[in-house]
Amino acid sequence: MGRGDLTNAEWVRLKPHLPKSSCRGGRWVSHRRVINGILYRNRTGVPWRDLPARFGKWKTVYERHRRWSADGTWGRLFATALADADAEGRIDWSMVSVDSASCRAHQHSAGARKKPPRVPGKRARPRQHRPDEGLGRSRGGLTSKIHLAGEGGRRPLAVLITPGQWGDAPQLILVMERIRVGRLDGGRPRTRPDHLGGDKAYSSRRNRRYLRRRQIKHTIPEPRNQRANRQSSGSKGGRPTGFDKTIYKRRNEVERMINGLKNSRAVATRFDKRAYIFHGTVTVASIRLWLRS
Repeated sequence: MGRGDLTNAEWVRLKPHLPKSSCRGGRWVSHRRVINGILYRNRTGVPWRDLPARFGKWKTVYERHRRWSADGTWGRLFATALADADAEGRIDWSMVSVDSASCRAHQHSAGARKKPPRVPGKRARPRQHRPDEGLGRSRGGLTSKIHLAGEGGRRPLAVLITPGQWGDAPQLILVMERIRVGRLDGGRPRTRPDHLGGDKAYSSRRNRRYLRRRQIKHTIPEPRNQRANRQSSGSKGGRPTGFDKTIYKRRNEVERMINGLKNSRAVATRFDKRAYIFHGTVTVASIRLWLRS
């Protein structure tokens, strides 16, 4: 077992949920060896062609990652990891925080074909496909942004990829709608945390109205200009927003979670041309955080 490879305990957790070999097209090459190759590339950020020979053919490793990113296999494994953790009581629902992380896009991530991709063997498009490929231009060049919801144990519950110049507030509802932790006993999945925290970039009437409608307690500071506009409107401006400084101190948990994800260099710097493949890369890093716990 090499540095960064799946441990025996992690493999035991992951193995029952991996796709089975089908009769058509031959047998799958060892899942464990291929996944270790994907983890190596995630951790180091090397080009796929430069993978060490111990992982087998680089083309096999890349195609497995691309296929599982397109058909939703990584997403299902992530959902399974969340369900197992929730059944074991390892998810801290007392405080879920939202935040975003900008990732510099390497020059090799540009230039994707204009033709929309397809799921291998099907006519459908990948679930996480974006026409803009999640790339945005700014003074610093090409960037992508990862929008996240993280639980109190500093592990992600939901991931969303957008172009780097997109704001945080409009994405809060989309991120919250992606929180869906299944139950092993077959009950309804849990989608609502006990409390939600976020910085002032998420402060908007639309977001607060959405959280109140779902009866989610939240701690989001109100920016100075929004406070001034509310006060100038008098009674029409509504009541002041509540803010608990003690609870807000826990927002560092999501920042530390982002640092954990960015320990994977293929997450900190985007090398993937397609948005759905980069989403798979971030999902693999998220699964690894849950397996390690």
